Parts: sequence; structure tokens; C-alpha cells
Amino acid sequence: GVRRFGIKGKLSPRFIRPFEILDRVGVVSYRLALPPQKSAHFLPIRKDYSVSKLAETFQQEIVRLHGSPSAIVSDRDPRFASRFWKCLQKALGTRLKFSTAFHPQTDGQTERTIQTLEDMLRSCALEWIGNWDDYICLVEFAYNNSW
Repeated sequence: GVRRFGIKGKLSPRFIRPFEILDRVGVVSYRLALPPQKSAHFLPIRKDYSVSKLAETFQQEIVRLHGSPSAIVSDRDPRFASRFWKCLQKALGTRLKFSTAFHPQTDGQTERTIQTLEDMLRSCALEWIGNWDDYICLVEFAYNNSW
């Protein structure tokens, strides 16, 4: 069930008719009481992102939504192994775990997610030539709602 304003019940979405103009925005506070599920965030990250840009993106897109993770498993990319990144994660209380070199199966779930993402992007490549990153949010939505 859903708890809305401390009262147990169901969350009822309201749909707006086309072209209706709203003069105010309401905020609904709720907490879902659902079994935990695995989800993924797909962020377009450029190869030339600095460590500080990567940290900013991490804070805005992950920490903002979920808080600090207890652990991060990553490859041995120099940005993730940098002193700045390690100090940032230590301050957030996050343990860094590095996958073993030449053994990407260390984090099989992530590797499977990446394979699925590549398949999803490949299936849309003809439609989104040159600007796939504008639609990555739709791919993320489809992936996280495919269960």
C-alpha cells in the first residue's frame, strides 16, 4: 500500500485533459511500501569528463534521489581511482570496490544491465541517429518498468 500524509491507502493518479492550463502546482508526499526492486540509472557520460564533473553528476543524479550508496563497484578507470573520488566517497560513507582487471564478470549484474542497455539502444539507433543521449531517459524508464 501507499502511505499518503500518514494515512494508509492507495495513490490515485489524476490525469489532466489536453491543453488544460494550471494556475498552481500541488505537491503530494507519499511513501511506497513495496518490496525492494533493482533499478538502474543511465547517464550519458562523456569520455572527457573531469573527476569533478563526474562527482557533480553523481551528486545530482544519484545522491539527490537515493542518498549515498553503501558501496560502489566500478572498473579501474583512473577517474574512479583518483584521490579526489576516493576522498569524496569516504566523506559520503561509501565503500569503493574495484572489479578485477580483465574479469568484468566480477560485477555480473552490472555487466548484464550494460548488455541490455546496448541492445535497447541498438534497437532504437535508426530513429535516434546522432542524438541518442536525448532519449536515454526513455530507455531508462522502459528498462526500470520492464518487470
